[in-house]
Amino acid sequence: MTTLSLSNIIVLSYSSLSYSALLFLLASGLSLIFGVMRIVNLAHAAIFLLGGYIGLEFYNIIYGVSSIVPRLIQIAVWTALYFTWRGLSRVAGEGRALLSLLAAYIIIEIVTTMAWEFRFFELFFPTIKLQKISNVNFAALSAAIAGSVVVVGLMGMFIERFFLRRFGKDTLAQVLVTIGFAFILQDGSLYTWGGDNFMFDAPWPFQKSFQIAGMYFPKYRLLMIISAIIVGFVLFFGIERTRLGAIMRATVDDPEMARGIGINTNIVSMSIFAIGSLLAGIGGVIGGAFFGVYPGLDFEILPYAFAVVIIGGLGSLTGAVVGSLVVGFVENFGTALFPELAYFALFAPMAIILAIKPTGLFGKG
Repeated sequence: MTTLSLSNIIVLSYSSLSYSALLFLLASGLSLIFGVMRIVNLAHAAIFLLGGYIGLEFYNIIYGVSSIVPRLIQIAVWTALYFTWRGLSRVAGEGRALLSLLAAYIIIEIVTTMAWEFRFFELFFPTIKLQKISNVNFAALSAAIAGSVVVVGLMGMFIERFFLRRFGKDTLAQVLVTIGFAFILQDGSLYTWGGDNFMFDAPWPFQKSFQIAGMYFPKYRLLMIISAIIVGFVLFFGIERTRLGAIMRATVDDPEMARGIGINTNIVSMSIFAIGSLLAGIGGVIGGAFFGVYPGLDFEILPYAFAVVIIGGLGSLTGAVVGSLVVGFVENFGTALFPELAYFALFAPMAIILAIKPTGLFGKG
């Protein structure tokens, strides 16, 4: 048990604030998706993990440890497959085109395996050997975040366009689909990058600590806080002060009226799902130097993300901020002061808030 001296309170508060910042990066996207689309995305933490792995792969490519060629081949193969499916769909319909491509794949897979001992499957999902990169700089971190944002954003658009949209307002089906994608992304990450635990090093300017009055504060935690503040400001400004934000709010408040005045609500929903996913991707890269990247991280972090949005209220950006602060401070102080009651200290307030206000502190009924 930690003694509550003034220095301990200050250091724990700094740690809690940085942890809250990372939770906000994760939970803001989850809350945003629910606020616009009313979808509880249980694959959100898996996308967070995917963002971390993609960031690590970008580090390996930037520093010459891994080759980008397998990824370029993968992109070319998937692009050719998509346009082949679109062409066949115009002739035979989507269902028959899909079955034809599946049958062709099975035949090709059998032939290539038996004749040349080559798995055709590897063209679609290549395995990538990664290594820990120790000399990461801020430019490499920025490139990794940019790459992760693009990939997970496209992943979010793909999930929404080809799967979630087909179920309309069937909440149960949407939840089951996101659960399925959570397992698919987790096992896909394990297959692609292996089961090793990779711990990112903080980028060069943020590797050490700064000292104030004899207390040491890691610089990287400050970067986490600054990143969350920037993301929160951009989200607030984008939602409250821009035309796109007005379109989003109109889609939330009255989707039928929005469609009536010419707003393409399908594109809005797909864009929101992509934005929520890329927020998780940013959190995955930045959180790599905090949590590490390893199989199972998504299921470990998911309860905390839901604790944030349940306490703050699903669909509320303000609620995501407040919920992140509550969970971050309660988790850190509870673990330090009452380690045997850490989970109780975190989830008991959540249960109390649900009993008093089921929509959360800032959620809409």
